[in-house]
Amino acid sequence: MGVETKMKFTEDRLKLFAAPLSETEDQKCKNAIGMVRDALKDLGFSDEGKSIEKMYLDTYSYSLEMRNATGSRKVKLFVKGSYANNTNVRTESDVDIAAVLETTFKAKYRPTISDSTYGFIDSTDNVLTFKDEVEIALRNKFGSDVERKNKSIKIHGNTYRVDADSVPCMRHRDYSNDYSSNPDNYLGGIFIRSDDGQTIINYPEQHIRNGREKNKQTKTYYKKMVRIVKKMRYIMQDERYESTNNVSSFGLESLLWNLPDDIFTKYSIYRYAFGEITNYLHRNVGMLAYYKEANGIKPLCSSSAEIENYKRFINDLFYFYEYDI
Repeated sequence: MGVETKMKFTEDRLKLFAAPLSETEDQKCKNAIGMVRDALKDLGFSDEGKSIEKMYLDTYSYSLEMRNATGSRKVKLFVKGSYANNTNVRTESDVDIAAVLETTFKAKYRPTISDSTYGFIDSTDNVLTFKDEVEIALRNKFGSDVERKNKSIKIHGNTYRVDADSVPCMRHRDYSNDYSSNPDNYLGGIFIRSDDGQTIINYPEQHIRNGREKNKQTKTYYKKMVRIVKKMRYIMQDERYESTNNVSSFGLESLLWNLPDDIFTKYSIYRYAFGEITNYLHRNVGMLAYYKEANGIKPLCSSSAEIENYKRFINDLFYFYEYDI
């Protein structure tokens, strides 16, 4: 079938799409952190008897801190991405684990400002050698089930172990808005260096926090509608809508994060609520240039080409989605 396809959705079907994943997913996230923790123990890191805890009780954002014997290196492990935000719609997808080297960071300053302004000294640690160490530790633990990828190290699951994507990274501190040389006054994120030389700065903790807040403000309809729009994208992919290949699941979660709260709460019936969202997006495509990622920091679209990608998807979604009366 081509892009002329429209599809009608019943209330029961949308309710199914909107439902969060089961408690087994919760255990899956906890197990994934446990796998990385066990491997890092071989690098001399200890969890000091601490248990894996959630950052927020209403998410799957499990986390754990570990230190080496001298205390000179600290690592924070935490679940990030769609599992941590409870917006996952594909049970077979990987659990994303950030492995953050907390004791080392990359800094961004205003012109004329440097490390010496803050009294910082260079570290011998760097993010690529840390990735090498994590890879060796994971291979020692899980053998040939470990695959090094451009930005992460994947642990392939089996009948008793989940698929996990471990992302070794370090902290990023943005001091651009600090005018008092205060080392604690920064915007914090994570710094990833891919094997092909890209540097990526992300804000997964802000993403989790903002998603929770939005969900609260919209009486839990935000995350329900996110799950529905992600599911729609997969169905539209099956129907050969090319626009679905140029937007990501995270991008759609971010797209909806930018919408006014009252758009989500206007209707309690799912098929009307989702219809209100598709209508709003279609009417307001001119706003795309002002939208941010769900972390509230990075722009959703960093180029005119990306704006066009979202426009095409929104127009296709508006055309595709119909509900049963």
